[in-house]
Amino acid sequence: MKKAIKEYILITLGIFLVAVGIYYFLVPSNLAAGGVSGLAIVINKFFPAIPVGLLMLGMNIILFIIAFIVIGSNFGAKTIYSSLGLSGMIWVLEKLYPISQPIVDDLLLQLLFGILISGIGMGILFNQNASTGGTDIIAKIINKFFHIDIGKSLLLSDFLITLAAGLTFGPKIGMYALLGVVINGLVIDNVIQGLNVCKQVTIISSKSEQIKKYIIEELGRGVTIFDGRGAFTGEKKEVLMTIISRKEFIKLREYIKELDKRAFISVSNVHEVLGEGFTELE
Repeated sequence: MKKAIKEYILITLGIFLVAVGIYYFLVPSNLAAGGVSGLAIVINKFFPAIPVGLLMLGMNIILFIIAFIVIGSNFGAKTIYSSLGLSGMIWVLEKLYPISQPIVDDLLLQLLFGILISGIGMGILFNQNASTGGTDIIAKIINKFFHIDIGKSLLLSDFLITLAAGLTFGPKIGMYALLGVVINGLVIDNVIQGLNVCKQVTIISSKSEQIKKYIIEELGRGVTIFDGRGAFTGEKKEVLMTIISRKEFIKLREYIKELDKRAFISVSNVHEVLGEGFTELE
């Protein structure tokens, strides 16, 4: 239950960030950078009386109905919550804190801040195994009927939406929107990597017994032991390898510095760890 509550709190935080990025930065500048939100911005141009949030909510409901009929029920509760929650969040922002014009006159600044904020939110959502539906559903429908890969289908659907933005708002807006799609992907990837990064630490020390004990008992992590031999001295040594969080690595580094100043430590970043003590294999 605690895990589920934590996941949905993080998902809600992600939804809020995506909603803020879209409504306060992308929508006022007509930057339809792909997704259902981009399509809603384009439609809102022709039907300004219908709020963007309400358009997104209606389209997401329609897409989910089509998906259940055409694809089947391959959409989890998190995705349904995220998709409908994002539409509802934008609708709430429109009602409570409306905005009628861009925050700044610089179109590039609007794009960068909108993509950065919403990209961080999307990264949090994807990291919790959720998504906002939308173009994911469109991509799966394209894949089913036209046998185009999911990745290419996503790119195609986003490209068509940015093309519609260009035809509706002019080539300048369309080109900025396409740039936003590219930057958005980069931001999401970097956020996911940053949230999941761990340290793989390899240690060679004459005090390996004490270090093993510290890692297991104090840090609560496992250790793998390799038999090694120095090429120059021919001396046999234990090589310890462990994967720990960034905070745990700082503690381990300080402990080794006090224990054995002649220890050899190699550190590398690991962007995803699956298994006991880390992300569960599901």
